[in-house]
Amino acid sequence: MYIPKAFEESRSAELVRVIESFSLGSLSYCVNGRIDAIHVPFEYSASPTGGVLRAHVARANPIWTALESGAEVLVIFRGEDAYVSPNWYPSKHELHRQVPTWNYQVVHARGKFKAIDDEKTVRGIVARLTRVHEARVQEAQPWKMTDSAADYIDALLTDIVAIEIEVTELVGITKASQNKDARDRGSVEANMKRVGKCEMSGIIAHARNEKGTWSEE
Repeated sequence: MYIPKAFEESRSAELVRVIESFSLGSLSYCVNGRIDAIHVPFEYSASPTGGVLRAHVARANPIWTALESGAEVLVIFRGEDAYVSPNWYPSKHELHRQVPTWNYQVVHARGKFKAIDDEKTVRGIVARLTRVHEARVQEAQPWKMTDSAADYIDALLTDIVAIEIEVTELVGITKASQNKDARDRGSVEANMKRVGKCEMSGIIAHARNEKGTWSEE
């Protein structure tokens, strides 16, 4: 991934936050010269070597048999994104030297693939993903696996396989108007909030507060 220096996301905590907040990852892989991708929700666990991504796929999905153990794969997590109008820059109205652009966050996790055809592992992944995402929808009584008949869950678990990716590289971009001067950045932040892009407005503010200095590249 090409990463302009001004937008390089070097904060490890922010990389993990994007993965956990936007956990539906696009897993890209290559088999017999053909590039393909699947889209599945992942859980991320930190490790001394860079972290581990875990998910599950349908047993009928050929990825778990087509990919050799240790094959290199890429998982893309796309975070918040938003269009930026040139009209939002005060400098545009003075110099007329601004153009449209797009602010966004994205994380690329490169790693080694492994399929795990083990009921206990699959059950654990499903249970953990369920707990995390049920908490996000804030139901008064979050759904849990034991709410369904045991034989029904057991049968469904036989139809899925666990996958695990040992992360070898984790990089990201936070493009949040860092290449603009303070006045233009502040205006973009305010306009994002005005049009309902409050998350992106917060990312602009948080990035400025955390990084402190900005490149003008």
